[in-house]
Amino acid sequence: MLNKVIDLIKKEPFYIPNILFKNYRKLNITDSELIVLIYLINTDLSFNPKKIAQDLEFKLNEIMELINSLIEKDILKIDIVNKKVREELINLEQLYKKLGFIIINDEIKVNTKNIFDNFEREFGRTLSPMDYEIISDWQKNYPDDLILLALKEAVFNGVNNLRYIDKILIDWNKKGIKNEQDIINDRKKFQNKKQNKKLFDYDWLNEQDN
Repeated sequence: MLNKVIDLIKKEPFYIPNILFKNYRKLNITDSELIVLIYLINTDLSFNPKKIAQDLEFKLNEIMELINSLIEKDILKIDIVNKKVREELINLEQLYKKLGFIIINDEIKVNTKNIFDNFEREFGRTLSPMDYEIISDWQKNYPDDLILLALKEAVFNGVNNLRYIDKILIDWNKKGIKNEQDIINDRKKFQNKKQNKKLFDYDWLNEQDN
């Protein structure tokens, strides 16, 4: 495979997407199929199997097998365009979508790791398997930002256990709290109730008598 890629580069500069080069095996793409994809990405995408075979020094039947395999793997499609002359074009949109999903999934994994890092840092200890399971269950029902706000609330109150945080999340869920602004509004509402209660409970008659 390496010699084929080097031959391509020597003939003329070829653009190779880094995300494709690092993750092609995740998409079940073989080395030979990768060479074909690199070639297609750097051409006008007109489907000309004879030219592809000639440029890549493959046999024609090998190119057809590789193209068919990529179609079956939902990596590429061949679109038929009817202009003055019937034309077949390579469509790589499915490849780019799959690569996009890999990037998104990698970002989700990073974010997921970060939330556990936050808990370990605030608790000052390594999380147990049970801790990981509880936090992962929270993530199914609450956004990570809200979970981290609940963690912050618990630490502020001097409590560093997951049961307390779970109660916070349940309470917030009942109140319809979904973000930091909702928490601020709820606290203001609570303070207003306390002030009104003090005014209502104040013994105005005795105050007037004095």
